[in-house]
Amino acid sequence: MALGEVVLCRQRSMDSMGGGHIGPPGSPHVASTLPQRVVDDLTRRHQVEDAHHLAQEDERRCADEPGAPLLSNTSYLCDLRHDADEAAVPAVEPGVVSRWRMKDRMKTGWVALCLCLNIGVDPPDVIKISPCARLECWTDPFSNASVKALEAIGKNLQAQYERWQPRARYKVSLDPTVEDVKKSCLSCRKNAKGERVLFHYNGHGVPRPTVNGEIWLFNKNFTQYIPLSVYELELWLGNPCIYVFDCSAAGMIVKAFSERPEWGPGGTSSGGLTSAMKDCILLASCGANETLPQDTELPADVFTSCLTTPIKIALRWFCPRSLLPLDPELIDRIPGRQNDRKTPLGELNWIFTAITDTIAWNVLPRELFQRLFRQDLLVASLFRNFLLAERIMNSANCCPQSYPRLPPTHQHPMWHAWDMAAEICLSQLPALLSDSNADFQPSPFFTEQLTAFEVWLEHGSEMKKPPEQLPIVLQVLLSQSHRFRALVLLGRFLDMGAWAVDLALSVGIFPYVLKLLQTTATDLRQILVFIWTKILALDKSCQVDLVKDGGHSYFIHFLDSPDIHAEQRAMAAFVLAVIVDGHQHGQQACIDAGLINICLSHIQAALSLQAAPNAPPPEPLLLQWLCLCLGKLWDGVGEGIARALDLDAPAILGKVLSLPQPEVRASATYALGTLVKVGLDGDSTDGADDDVDEDNLAAEQKIASLLLKVLSDGSPLVRAELAIAMARLASSHNRMFRQTAAAYLKPPSHASLLPAYGTGYRNPGYPYPTQLIFAGSQPDADQGLQSLDGGTLHSSFARIIRSNGSRGGSLVGSPGSASHSPLSLSPVLGESSGISSSNGGSRLSRRSEEGNAYVQCIMAVCALARDPSPRVASLGRKVLKIGGVDSSQVVVTSRANGGGVNYSRNPPVTALPPTPMPGGMHRSTSWVTPSGNLPSTWRISTPPPSPPTRPAFLAGSTSSLRRVASMDISAALNGTWDASRPAARIAGDIVAHTSSPVLNSLASGISAVTLETGSSGSLLPTSTIYRWSCGHFSRPLLESSHDDEDEILARREMREKETLNGIARCQHSIVSKVTDQIGSRDTGSEYGTKAVLLHPFKPLVCIADDNESIRVWDYDTGEIVNTFENHNAPDKGVSKLCWLNELDDSLLLVASSDGSVRVWKDYTQNDKHRLATSWQAVQGHKPGARGVDAVVDWQQMTGCLYASGQISSIMVWDLDREQLASSIPSHSDSYVSAMAACQTHSSHVITGCGDGSVKVYDIRSKEMLVCSMTPHSSKVVGLDFLPGADYSKMISASQAGNLKMLDMRMSSAPYLEVEAHKGNLTSVAVHRYAPVIATGSGKQFIKTFSTSGELLSTVRYHNSFLGQRIGPVTSLHFHSYNLLLAAGASDSMVSIYAGESE
Repeated sequence: MALGEVVLCRQRSMDSMGGGHIGPPGSPHVASTLPQRVVDDLTRRHQVEDAHHLAQEDERRCADEPGAPLLSNTSYLCDLRHDADEAAVPAVEPGVVSRWRMKDRMKTGWVALCLCLNIGVDPPDVIKISPCARLECWTDPFSNASVKALEAIGKNLQAQYERWQPRARYKVSLDPTVEDVKKSCLSCRKNAKGERVLFHYNGHGVPRPTVNGEIWLFNKNFTQYIPLSVYELELWLGNPCIYVFDCSAAGMIVKAFSERPEWGPGGTSSGGLTSAMKDCILLASCGANETLPQDTELPADVFTSCLTTPIKIALRWFCPRSLLPLDPELIDRIPGRQNDRKTPLGELNWIFTAITDTIAWNVLPRELFQRLFRQDLLVASLFRNFLLAERIMNSANCCPQSYPRLPPTHQHPMWHAWDMAAEICLSQLPALLSDSNADFQPSPFFTEQLTAFEVWLEHGSEMKKPPEQLPIVLQVLLSQSHRFRALVLLGRFLDMGAWAVDLALSVGIFPYVLKLLQTTATDLRQILVFIWTKILALDKSCQVDLVKDGGHSYFIHFLDSPDIHAEQRAMAAFVLAVIVDGHQHGQQACIDAGLINICLSHIQAALSLQAAPNAPPPEPLLLQWLCLCLGKLWDGVGEGIARALDLDAPAILGKVLSLPQPEVRASATYALGTLVKVGLDGDSTDGADDDVDEDNLAAEQKIASLLLKVLSDGSPLVRAELAIAMARLASSHNRMFRQTAAAYLKPPSHASLLPAYGTGYRNPGYPYPTQLIFAGSQPDADQGLQSLDGGTLHSSFARIIRSNGSRGGSLVGSPGSASHSPLSLSPVLGESSGISSSNGGSRLSRRSEEGNAYVQCIMAVCALARDPSPRVASLGRKVLKIGGVDSSQVVVTSRANGGGVNYSRNPPVTALPPTPMPGGMHRSTSWVTPSGNLPSTWRISTPPPSPPTRPAFLAGSTSSLRRVASMDISAALNGTWDASRPAARIAGDIVAHTSSPVLNSLASGISAVTLETGSSGSLLPTSTIYRWSCGHFSRPLLESSHDDEDEILARREMREKETLNGIARCQHSIVSKVTDQIGSRDTGSEYGTKAVLLHPFKPLVCIADDNESIRVWDYDTGEIVNTFENHNAPDKGVSKLCWLNELDDSLLLVASSDGSVRVWKDYTQNDKHRLATSWQAVQGHKPGARGVDAVVDWQQMTGCLYASGQISSIMVWDLDREQLASSIPSHSDSYVSAMAACQTHSSHVITGCGDGSVKVYDIRSKEMLVCSMTPHSSKVVGLDFLPGADYSKMISASQAGNLKMLDMRMSSAPYLEVEAHKGNLTSVAVHRYAPVIATGSGKQFIKTFSTSGELLSTVRYHNSFLGQRIGPVTSLHFHSYNLLLAAGASDSMVSIYAGESE
């Protein structure tokens, strides 16, 4: 059985337990006949046996694979969102690759034709052979009178040009004078304005051009040749212009142009010169010293014929050179039209266009190809035909010239393909002409070229030469018979990367695929959506063209079509998201087309599918892009937001916030945030509160409550989007945010005194408030409005709550009733409270709810400002600034340094306001609801009767502040209160402040908060989830993009073998002692060593001190490989180090004492370590606790991180989902002091508590708690499962120094006790597979024991030179697969000991 199947086997086993009943069968009957003590004991035994049975069933299912229960085949935190830096955006910036799009597409609007033939008179410098070429524009000039012949030639030339540019205006000058040419040129330029002008010069009846760049014209009487400088000609025609010179020695003109020191009259700057040269194009029939060919098989104007009638001249030139007996006279009788590709003539023209485009594409630089072959249709046609002229005229020893100069192309191998196509067509002519019913056999040219392109796709790459056939593929798109295959191959090419998309756009794919959106063929829909996905992933600027041509309707219909694969729908949603991204016309067009309703219906369908039993899970990519599309669609569009609210979009998106995929949750958060109006309808930042109607405000209150559900999300991607959404709320409701923040941070008006004891204090190092509650208040005749701290509420905040309904743009909630709050937030935030007025009115209730909602949001922002993720924390501080709190001057000092010592190397971190507590409030019935939650309704009333020993309730300045016991607040503050100074409430404390804008702190570890009074001023932070998500479609989708997959699999296979060998070696070893010191290192840390961790496959040990400096030490070489700080926050202290993904590229998990967890990549590379993810694993703490004191452990087999501490539960985090999977009640009044997850069998975790109790949990069962015992009378320092297959046995160590061997099946008493130390036991380590246990003491002892309790060896402090110098032991860790022990001490010494086995 493969490892992947083993994992699936275990997952199915776990899933099958979800609805099972774990408990004693028939227990209700037993309960009725047996004492309760016996029933409880039977229940516990059945739970243990059932858990044991579950594990045995897993073992039987996976028994086919030796060692499979020991290894995990799943890697965690290795997705793309963990690979790059948090702030990095892999998607390409809009417009970066728009170089394929010509900035100024041109059109040749006017054509000046100048024919200097002087029929019957040969020029003096030309000697003609006899017979010689005579045809001009396929007309014999001597077949009629010279004047009529000249007119016919002029008409034919105009008709030949009209074939390429029918809409142009033409001026024909026949044997003109200089004045005639000047008049014609000036007229063309005047009428053409900024368009290009074509000047065609036929000089077959005049002398060749001069070396000075002069062409010849006539005088009025045709008695003299008059020279005309091309510089004057250029002055008359201006720019842009294209010149065609068909005469002998035409290269003289090109040479004069290219060697001219100045361009235009008077000269110009170099920049102007470059621009003028780019706007000027010249085509010359031959070189400077060459004479036009006079062969009778060619016309006299062979150059003009190539440019204007390429198919005819090409076939006439080819016939005598073909091996087949072809009749040239049949060429003029080829059936069909050139624009009909199904006819022989149309197919030849089609093939010719494809071949010449391909030749140009392969020989020209990209910029030159774009300018000559894509900017102007007429210019492109002339240059395609110019390539033919070069081929034909080179055979007559003439080399046509051009400016800009082109490389030689007359010997390009693609010409052979043209010859073959011409032979196939001409060979069919006799049959086609003799029989009108004969079928024309199309050329295999395009089929063969597509096959060649397919071969290139199999072996090509970015590093190889681009495919020659790419322009041909574009031409094939015009044919229905080849279109589908061409699109599929094109899609495969585009999938190779952004470079391929850029090439395709540069060659001219865009107008083809844009036109194809008008087709109704269903078989092309999916591939067209894929191609447009690739294009828009690279270049957003195409959105304008799509909306202009109605292309958005195509994708909307596709998105809503039945029987479409979810991934294809996701691509359509992506395309629509790009179309509406910052494009108002696109947004309006899609809103009018009903896109909002379509997206919401698909989200609802996906959510329904997920809820259905045995149904396949919905496609996360589809949900992600549906949310992103909606967010982009209604962002900044009032009509779109209104329609979304009418469709109850917030409620639908709120359900998405709990889905397993972080990308989906982040996208839904983004979509909800964009529903908050910012700067719409003329709203200003500061005055927006006054101009918004209450319906919108009620909706935004609902949106805020939904957003706060993800405050405790495990993914920084989600929390970053929450911070950005909070910024929109703070900006939209800026005045109310500022007033609420000011009222919350300013002192109460009557400044009730805070006694030295009895007042709760929330740990400033803990960023997430467990209960964000502000209970609304009502007027009271005696007490007035109560403040957050129990005193009278500050007057400014009282005005907020008492304000009437006509003003106060705030988060308006529904009126509610006297006993129920309309605002219910996440479990982390607790429940908010409603209030009712004495006369039943709703205005005051609504105002109190508004204040409550604002405090909730402010508290959430404060939590984000202290987030473990640097990016999220930075965003949180920006939102605080928008809300009027200057976080730059707020520095929380570290208790690790004794308090009051700032870390100058670290940036300031915001000190957070506390969880708002309802001072002076109590419930009318009981403090806690039957469900265990905080009550949702509070009231302020007169003091209730109390025992004489209780302090008076709000008894003036000496009254204490009454708190709710179930709220997580910390121990009382120490110190005296100076009543003569005004107070400010910061981070749960009453602190004094001076008249300075910065409030000075008297509380230990708390600095100040500055309140700003001006406008927010700062720009709103920008979301990156959309641009980051676009990167998915920029990467290959059809094939795996992991080039090193074979290397990864080989490394994993090698490590699996090494692991299994190490496990077998450890399991069969009999350890005699662990005393051989093979290495030691003084880390030089002033804070000692807090945790050590041996790498399972490399000679590395990770060391963490209490200041959270992480050092990676190579104990083979003795060198420090890397050193870095875990974080810059002032509250320091490491709880544990763990490896993630041992068998692959392992990650280093660092858990801090404050409950935050950070996971590092590339930790062994000096200064290249990267933070993969970070989150707050433990949230809140018990009343009276001064900190979280988090304990965590990682279980690779299940992907779960277990975390607890000074809280009443065990948090189970699913790292695959980056989400809180469950919260297990600890069933103890004490705190969790130690924890261990079983590493050899899934789903089991044990905890040790401060009261000496030990508890065993199985997360697969309903009850979860398997057994509970109290083997110790003092704090449990460490515990673990004993090595071996019998996972039911455990060991626990107490601070008193005794070890207890426990069996969950025999919870009455330990089956073995060992007195390891006489007090001061600090650390214990159990080898995962070898039967050895190590304990460490603060008295500088390390002892090792066997699992049977036998003392194996002792390492103690020796003062001699040769002795081992160890300090007070603080941490121990065994190597996973070898007999190595790492020990850390409080004196910064770290040692490695090797074990000996018999």
